[in-house]
Amino acid sequence: MNAFELTKQLMSIGSVTGTEGEVGEFLLSYLGNLGYKVERQNVTPDRFNVLAFAGDARVVMCTHIDTVPPMLPVREDNEFLYGRGACDTKGIIAAMLEAGERLRRAGITNFGYLFVVGEETDSAGAKAANTLQWNSQYVVVGEPTQNQLARAQKGAVMVNLTVNGRAAHSGYPELGVSAIENLWKVLEEGRDADWGNDPVLGKGTFNIGVFQGGERANIVPARATASVMIRTIEPRVQVEEKMRRIAGNRATMEVVSGSDPQVMHVVEGFPTTVVSFGSDVPHLGNMGKRLLIGPGSILEAHTAGERIKKTELMDGADLYERLVRKLLL
Repeated sequence: MNAFELTKQLMSIGSVTGTEGEVGEFLLSYLGNLGYKVERQNVTPDRFNVLAFAGDARVVMCTHIDTVPPMLPVREDNEFLYGRGACDTKGIIAAMLEAGERLRRAGITNFGYLFVVGEETDSAGAKAANTLQWNSQYVVVGEPTQNQLARAQKGAVMVNLTVNGRAAHSGYPELGVSAIENLWKVLEEGRDADWGNDPVLGKGTFNIGVFQGGERANIVPARATASVMIRTIEPRVQVEEKMRRIAGNRATMEVVSGSDPQVMHVVEGFPTTVVSFGSDVPHLGNMGKRLLIGPGSILEAHTAGERIKKTELMDGADLYERLVRKLLL
């Protein structure tokens, strides 16, 4: 199966976070049939990571097998492959496997693969994999960076905010306390706050991703919630403390997840970039020096028209092959 057919096959198997089992089984079978030594690492009773080794792996190519919702129709034209996971990250899996087959044909076997669950939410798969005993010196994490090595990555802090008010008839709003209005004041302060500015990483950003509140238009809302993602250039603890000060006693705050900004390993002769998105990189420290690179654009990821350019996917396979060779020198 060539890289394009494999990408389409992977995209046709739904693997929204929490439902990665079928695509995991497919990869176990596919890699086993290619002659790799395959293993599964249980993460939860019904979710598992896929490990595969060509030999004694000094370099591990790693990416995630989960996607965001919803599933999208799989199609192609002369230039692009379209579908959920095209660039994030099923096309990357195909590029990695193409690179591996080229390496094996050249007699190079000291590499392996790690395909993890859960990157799109809590990185549960990466955290579980990091507890294993690894002899690898490098882990090459695949995310859509347009085939440039990411030398730095912003951190991220995700928080849930909740405000409780007091319900009342909307004809007599003075008798109630609007949870929506009070939560929105907190969110406005968060949006307008200074989240730092770094000469390499750029500005920290604040995104209100989910907002829910109220029951009906004729009721003063008694409860409102929001989920916020802060892309950070400052240490996680500093960002969390700043957000707690903003929330004060006006909202309860739950930290869902967080990671510090990261500096990754780069290799001479490969173009570099800086990325604002999150990845599993912070959770794979026991696997050796961490690199972040892959075909596709993050601007296409998570969209209704997610796609990957065919030429870029194949350039990614070339890149992974060349990178592994360089790391093994």
